[in-house]
Amino acid sequence: MQLRAWIVAVLALGLALAGAAAQAEGAGLGGFRPLPRPSDLRPSPMPVPDPVPDPVPAAPSPTRMPPAPSAARPAGQDFTALARLEPARSAIQDVGDEVWVELGLSQPVAWRVYTLADPPRLVLDFREVDFGSLRPAAILRSQEVRALRWGRVGPGRSRLVAELSGPFTVAEAEQRTPAPTAIRLRLAPATAAEFAARAGVPETALWDLPQAARLDPPHRRQDGSDPLRIVLDPGHGGLDPGAEAQGISEAGLVLTFARELAERLRRAGMQVVMTRKDDVFVPLETRMSVARAAGADVFVSLHADALAEGEATGATLYLLDEDASDDASRRLAERHDRDDLLAGVDLSGHDDEVARVLMELARVETEPRNDRLARSLRDALKSAGLRMHKRPIQQAAFSVLKSPDIPSILIELGFMSSAADRARLTSPDWRARMADAIARGLADWARGDAAEGRLLRQ
Repeated sequence: MQLRAWIVAVLALGLALAGAAAQAEGAGLGGFRPLPRPSDLRPSPMPVPDPVPDPVPAAPSPTRMPPAPSAARPAGQDFTALARLEPARSAIQDVGDEVWVELGLSQPVAWRVYTLADPPRLVLDFREVDFGSLRPAAILRSQEVRALRWGRVGPGRSRLVAELSGPFTVAEAEQRTPAPTAIRLRLAPATAAEFAARAGVPETALWDLPQAARLDPPHRRQDGSDPLRIVLDPGHGGLDPGAEAQGISEAGLVLTFARELAERLRRAGMQVVMTRKDDVFVPLETRMSVARAAGADVFVSLHADALAEGEATGATLYLLDEDASDDASRRLAERHDRDDLLAGVDLSGHDDEVARVLMELARVETEPRNDRLARSLRDALKSAGLRMHKRPIQQAAFSVLKSPDIPSILIELGFMSSAADRARLTSPDWRARMADAIARGLADWARGDAAEGRLLRQ
C-alpha cells in the first residue's frame, strides 16, 4: 500500500508540473517547449541591415537607395544553375543627378564593379549571369547611359558594360540577399579628376589572369614541309554582336561561316585554330595572342560590317595601314576598336615607343607577304564569280591586323547594310562557294610563300 501511494503521489506531482509549464508558456513566461515536428521547421531568414524605414512611405531620396523588399526564399530554388537576370526586377534609371542600377537575379553570384575611362564606362563582371535573349534596352531608362551591352566574355564569366555620358563614381554598391537577390549600385556625378583617380581594372582581382599554358618553341616561317596552320578569327561575339540588320547579327553570321570554312580547310589538309568557337566576346589583343600561341602561318579575320547604304557592297580584303586616309576604312577601324572599348577592355598605357620600333622592323618582311596574300585571295574570289567591292583590296588601321610577324588579312565577306549582300551572306550555297574560293586562295599563296621561305633559309 505504501508503494502504491508513493507512485500515485509521483504521478500527481508530474501532472501538476506539466500544467504549470503549459500555463507559463501561454502567458509568455517561458518554460519547457515540445520539440517541433519536421513539418513545422522553416529556415530562418538572414537579417538584412536595412535602414530604419520612415513612418510613412516617401519618394526615393537621391542620397540613399531604398531597402530591397523582403521575401521568403522561393521553394525549390536551384543554387547549382547559372544566376539569371530577372527583367521585372531590373532597371537602370536616373534619380535626380544620379544613376541607380538594380539587377534582379535568381540567386547570388560572385561579382565586381569598376569604371574605365575614354570613354567613361561602368563595368560589372559576374561568375556567371545568364542574360538569355533579353535585350539591354528592356531595362535601360537612363539618359546618362549612352550604350548598354552584356554577354559572355569567357568560360564561366559574363560582363555588363554601360557607356556613361560623363564622369560618375560608384557611391554605393551591394548585393542584397537572401532572395530576392539583387545587385544595387548608386552612381554619383564626379569631377574629371575624381573619376580618373578611381578608374581602372582592380589590380588585386584575379578575374582576368589567364590559365597557365605550355609554351611551344617559336614557330618558324612555313616552307611547305608541314601543313599550313591557319587561325580563323570570327569577329565580335558575346556582348558585342557587331552589325545588326533584319534580326541578323554579324557575330552569329561570321561564326557560322568560320565553322564552315574551317571544315573546308581541314579537308584540304590544313590545320585550323579558331579564336572563338561559340558566342563569346574575345578582346582584339587576345585574338592576336591566340594566333601567336598557335604558331600561325596566317591569320584571317572574318567580318560583315555595315556602312551607309550604297557606300559598300561586295567582299573586300583589308590589309593593315596605320595611316589609312580613306574615310570608310577609317570609320570601320574606329568602330572595331570602339567595340572593344564598349566591351569593357582597358586600352590605356599601350603603344610603347620601343615596342613600336621593333614591330616596324618585323613588318619589313611581313608586308610583302601580306600583299601577295591579298592578291591571291582576290584572284581566287574573282575566278569563282563572287561579287567583290569595286576596290577589292583596301587598307585600314584595324588593330586585329597589327601582329608584326604573322601574315594577316581581314575579309569583309559583305556588308550587312546592303540587302543584296545580306541575301548572299545568309545563303548556304553562296557561303560554300566563298569557302572554296578562300581555301584555293590560301593554298595558292602558301605554295609561293613556302618557295620563298626555302630560298631565304639557304
